[in-house]
Amino acid sequence: MTHPLVNIAKELSSGFEKRAAGWDRSRTYCWQNVSELVHAGIMGMSIPKEYGGQGASFLDVAMVIEEIARACTLTARIVVEGNMGGISAVMGYGSDAQKAFCAPHVLAGDKPAICITEPEAGSAATEMRTTARKKGSRFVLNGTKHWITGGGVSKLHLVFARVLDEAGCEQGVGAFILFADPANGNSPEGFSVVGREHTMGLCGMPEAELQFDNVEIDAKWLLHPPSGLKHGFADLMNAYNSQRVGAAMIAVGVAAGALDHAKRHLLDRKQFGRPLAEFQGLQWMLADMDTQIHAARLLVHEAARSRGPNGSRYPDMTMAARAKLFASEMAIKVVSDALQMFGARGYGDQEPLERMYRDVRMFTIGGGTTQILRTQIAGSILGMKTPQTRDGYTRLSETMRDAAE
Repeated sequence: MTHPLVNIAKELSSGFEKRAAGWDRSRTYCWQNVSELVHAGIMGMSIPKEYGGQGASFLDVAMVIEEIARACTLTARIVVEGNMGGISAVMGYGSDAQKAFCAPHVLAGDKPAICITEPEAGSAATEMRTTARKKGSRFVLNGTKHWITGGGVSKLHLVFARVLDEAGCEQGVGAFILFADPANGNSPEGFSVVGREHTMGLCGMPEAELQFDNVEIDAKWLLHPPSGLKHGFADLMNAYNSQRVGAAMIAVGVAAGALDHAKRHLLDRKQFGRPLAEFQGLQWMLADMDTQIHAARLLVHEAARSRGPNGSRYPDMTMAARAKLFASEMAIKVVSDALQMFGARGYGDQEPLERMYRDVRMFTIGGGTTQILRTQIAGSILGMKTPQTRDGYTRLSETMRDAAE
């Protein structure tokens, strides 16, 4: 059965669509839309009921996302991160105290920021240099994070860092819950937002650089995934699979919205004395667009329903990668074809296609590039690890040999 919030999202989307161009032009965060999401119960809808949410499934969230993404990519992005990714990691791996602290902030409209990417660690996330060194009952964070979505507006931050003991020996990669409210001057000492990228699309969403200069954080804010610190990075990235499903659903929604606009235009616009809808070449383009959207939607729904190994509550990694890969590339093609149908009008800002085209371009990059996703999928098909470092296969062979001996 369709979750009731899907219909509510559809009702809200008319207002989101009217305001979308304004957020884009002014490069401002859509606080009015966030307020409506909170009032409707969409922010944090995936949070368990015992913490104030609705316990909605990832599939329920995905269907809500599609309706909103048809109208406003920026708002849909907030819904993803208000239900998936960082908050789903906390709900899956956090202590009762961590869950009880984070849930009210998200339910009130905060979009948690996932702080993984660094200037020299993008796709190669394991090369991060940010450290968290033990100091009694606290950790001291040092490092720089870059391209952090929501940096400067988010209050909750899930900061990934190399965890060191008091002697400086590495224990593994961990994630820390850091609360900072820079907009209201309430941030821990040593934390700063030092820059914002001027992006091609999704212009109302800040992509910021964050610095951590001896930021002290209590040890109670370290997430403890099942595999422990030594192997916990894999657990934390499993939680990220839900975010990939959400990103794929945004791509589907934007493409579906572009198809709606194209259909309207073909029925309304006349050339050579007849509606564009009567031209077979455009009919075939429309049919291909519809088929591609439907295929992507099925992939995303499959991934949203799936579960990873060992009783994981998160989507299967390969299914999530497959869905995001196909949906993100599909959406660029579909939105481009819709824009083409409008001709010069589609290239200008009188129609939303120009903005949608800029927005959707990001989804083949953020949250795992299509190249990295192909590598993950290939590894799954081959049943082997696919290291990308120059000596990676040599070291992998040595590890396998030592294990055999």
